[in-house]
Amino acid sequence: MMTAEPPAVAIEGVSHCYGRRQALDDVTFSITPSTFAVLLGLNGAGKSTLFSLITRLYAIQRGRIRIFGRDVGHASSEALRMVGVVFQPRTLDLDLSVLQNLSYHAALHGISKHDGRARAEEALARIVLADRANDKVRNLSGGQMRRVEIARALLHRPRLLVLDEPTVGLDIKSRADILAYVRRLVVKDGVSVLWATHLIDEVADDDGVIVLHQGRVLTHGSVPRVLDAAGAEDIRAAFTRLTQATDAAIEGS
Repeated sequence: MMTAEPPAVAIEGVSHCYGRRQALDDVTFSITPSTFAVLLGLNGAGKSTLFSLITRLYAIQRGRIRIFGRDVGHASSEALRMVGVVFQPRTLDLDLSVLQNLSYHAALHGISKHDGRARAEEALARIVLADRANDKVRNLSGGQMRRVEIARALLHRPRLLVLDEPTVGLDIKSRADILAYVRRLVVKDGVSVLWATHLIDEVADDDGVIVLHQGRVLTHGSVPRVLDAAGAEDIRAAFTRLTQATDAAIEGS
């Protein structure tokens, strides 16, 4: 009898405080493997805090996070080996070449020099930047830098890719190109994706959606399920209705 594969990521009752400020409040949701899920929330909703817990930058105060069944709190090395991360702030070394940035990251993951270079060259070919391999990163455009960061996050061949506001500050074409590239990873390579954004137009009709607002999950599931929960005809109207209702309830309490 075959056992069902565990969720790509399962967040169970996670809460986090900064002193007296509650950043996350009993956050619970899960993502099916090989799907594209959007963590949708305004700036300050708690998206970056949640990503910091998933990637073990912060210790989990309450609740549990599992990556393909591996507990981030108790088996962090095993869990994090399956995760590739693209943080909102740029983290490439501007004075190293593109290839040097990728090779250095591969070495940090214990990948041999020969294999690391081969993977880096393959990754650059996939993001159509092979001709910029020896250029310093500072000479790339913002969109090109983001593509390099995504390629870097995939060097150790993770099963889950988490991206925190990866298109902030990019032009419309660069945003569309990066979204299209990451969606192809899901279809062609079976990578699971958790994509955090405040940009509603980045949600596609066949995505999973988690609406996070003031540290709480208001609803999660397929786009049709979210629309039904909000009684709305499109995701923008659903998001507005859900968040405004929550704000009104908080103000009235």
